[in-house]
Amino acid sequence: MKKMLYILTIIVIVLVIFFLIRGLRHENQSLERKDITQTENPVILLIIDSLMDKPLQKAIKEGRAPALKYLTENGHYYPNVISSYPTMSVTIDSSLLTGTYSDKHRVPGLVWYDEKEKRLVNYGSAKEEVFKVGMKNVVEDNFYHLNHSHLNRDVKTIHEKLAEKGLQSASINALVYRGNEKMTLKLSKLLAKFDIMPEKLNIETPLLFSYGALAQFSPKNNQNNQVWKKVGFNDKFTAQELKYIIQNGKLPAFTIAYFPDLDQEVHKHGPTDHIDAIEKIDKQLQEVLNTYESWDKALQSAVWIAMGDSGQAKVGKDKSKSFIHLNKILDHYQIHKITEPVKQDDQIVLAYNERMAFIYNLDQNLTNEEIVQKLQKDDRMNLIAWKSEADIKVVANGQKGNLIFRPNGDFKDAYGQSWFLTGEHSILDLTVNNSHIKYGNYPDALARLHTALNSHSGNYIIVDAKPGFEFAGDGTPIHPGGAAHGSLHKHDSLVPMIVTGTEATPKHLRIVDLYPWFLQLLNKGD
Repeated sequence: MKKMLYILTIIVIVLVIFFLIRGLRHENQSLERKDITQTENPVILLIIDSLMDKPLQKAIKEGRAPALKYLTENGHYYPNVISSYPTMSVTIDSSLLTGTYSDKHRVPGLVWYDEKEKRLVNYGSAKEEVFKVGMKNVVEDNFYHLNHSHLNRDVKTIHEKLAEKGLQSASINALVYRGNEKMTLKLSKLLAKFDIMPEKLNIETPLLFSYGALAQFSPKNNQNNQVWKKVGFNDKFTAQELKYIIQNGKLPAFTIAYFPDLDQEVHKHGPTDHIDAIEKIDKQLQEVLNTYESWDKALQSAVWIAMGDSGQAKVGKDKSKSFIHLNKILDHYQIHKITEPVKQDDQIVLAYNERMAFIYNLDQNLTNEEIVQKLQKDDRMNLIAWKSEADIKVVANGQKGNLIFRPNGDFKDAYGQSWFLTGEHSILDLTVNNSHIKYGNYPDALARLHTALNSHSGNYIIVDAKPGFEFAGDGTPIHPGGAAHGSLHKHDSLVPMIVTGTEATPKHLRIVDLYPWFLQLLNKGD
């Protein structure tokens, strides 16, 4: 019965995508109608999902990544840029595009609980979970609310900021893209009649916007936007769109091109055994560079930045040990079922983000400390953190006491941030010397934890898994013998970045610090 249900789920997904694509294929956008103002030294940002330093270096050493090797040898290489937290694409991309952490941009994670609407927000974690939450909700959250409702209007994206300063930009396959141009995404009339998804969505984009089969420029991408090719959300599609824009002389001042395929291979094969996948992405980058007369000419024509967005940590093969089931640990309480609306007597809502999770306490008579005591008994959990008025409290399995911190104190870190600290520094692997904080296994831990716990309303606890483990819930994706991300740990948090065509550097090597640097590169800083 379970197997049959799984097969039916796959069939429904295929049918949904088929109807969606059938209504869109003839509506390719015209690049000729776009009036692009050419600028000197345009910036091209290549985001390679889950690209990590050691596998990249291995691929280069073995001669399997000539394009990335060429960029590295003709530019600057930064192996340890710090991602945002949780280390999930929508939160990271929001930080990249706004120059803020989640306390400002307000996109807490891939999955989170909206206290005002009393529902679980899911931007699309796994097909099983999508159907349990409701496909229409996921489609609307992903295609519309992420950029237009959840991403804070009080912060400007790089696309919006550049448009205000008279510069044009492009977004290719990026999940977070909000700009100043109006556009209508046409979905499916048939599926709208069955209330499976809306018929159309009015969105705001940069001047040039590609988004899989939903919005494309290159006619050649009709062969890359098929159902079995993730409807255009693949590396070949991204590379072809970028090539087409360059070939037609329509490259704007700033372009973000997102390459998603590597992420899936790392999830499947682990954090080290995916050199074949790096070789494949490199071939697509070679195609892009070959658009120019020579690779030297390509580097003379633009500032090229190639980088990862998050790392991944290994997950054990033994399903009985490697997966942390919070619903079992907290089975004493009434836990919300994701197939149902949140009920009056629900005490806890769980939102899983692979190796990190939000635990929402809805019961005013239940203290967070009581929940934490149960969680702390599981030695697979690394960190447990929650907010207590202005303070953040953190405990860890196997360590006595706690760490309490808040901003604006006597201790300072390398990023110019000051903190009040008391308790066990070792819980966050902090080294404190003469009031100076040095981070260990958890890069920029204080800011990233503090902002995550102030990213949205509600009374919630954050839990982080140790390397080797992943949280698992009802329909969530799991990766036995592979890898996953989400956590605060350095394995999930550090990514490489290659920069060519400029000697300017970000103020700090954190994704959150790249926004003002982009503006600086375009001579449009504040």
